[in-house]
Amino acid sequence: MFDRKSLPGARVLGKPCVFNFARVGWNGKSCVFTTRITKRPRPGTSGRPLVLSRLLETLDADSLRNILRTVCQRHPGLGAEIEQTAPRPSVSSTLTVLKTYESALEAAFPFGGNPTSDYAYNRVKPALTNLLDALADFTPHFLPPHEPQASQSFSYLDIATEFIHRLPDWSTFQHRLHKQNAYEELSKAWTLVIQEAAKRAGGIHIQYGGWDQKLTKHNQQSEGKLQEAVDEMCKHLGWMGVQQQSQQYGARPDDLGSVRHELLSGTYGANLPVRVGPW
Repeated sequence: MFDRKSLPGARVLGKPCVFNFARVGWNGKSCVFTTRITKRPRPGTSGRPLVLSRLLETLDADSLRNILRTVCQRHPGLGAEIEQTAPRPSVSSTLTVLKTYESALEAAFPFGGNPTSDYAYNRVKPALTNLLDALADFTPHFLPPHEPQASQSFSYLDIATEFIHRLPDWSTFQHRLHKQNAYEELSKAWTLVIQEAAKRAGGIHIQYGGWDQKLTKHNQQSEGKLQEAVDEMCKHLGWMGVQQQSQQYGARPDDLGSVRHELLSGTYGANLPVRVGPW
């Protein structure tokens, strides 16, 4: 008879275990070992923090921004690295952010009453300031030389000007200065982009982008507050296209440039006599 023995160190299905030989018998040909397998217990289960990759998956956009802002404040050197690593904001992504601020502004207005009153202004002033600050921060990003593509600059300015159009015309003059100052800054931005676009590729982005018509519409809607940009547009469009037109139609460049300027500024025909009677 065999004594009861154990074989430590054996493994079953990749797990350590101990073979306890409980009984040995004879079947007429060979010995039969009857064994009982006893598995070693696992260490006790305990809680542990999530790994960073899983933790980031649970954060929404606002929480992630707040964390990044806090980390950058504690470690200023990380800010430059994030700026280099993050993708450039596009016009569409910027539009989404600006719409968020505009929606907050609209939601801040009191129900009923005069939306241009001093009371309404005081209610929406924080949201209004947030929208104007966002526009002031995003605009330089889309201006040359930081933004090399004139089409991107024009697209952003077209959208930004629409946001200013939709701002209320407050009853108090001092409150209206916000909108007036925003128009002045956008007029300078339009002028800068036009000047730089005229230097590249023969000003093709100005000639064939339809931006002269859009700028004219913006100027009319702003009651002439973008006239500086319109004048700059007329100057470069006249320089690029008037000479060719004058050779084709026999007109003087000064005359064609003057007509184009009046068309863009919305004053064409203001000094012409009005005919009365049957045509």
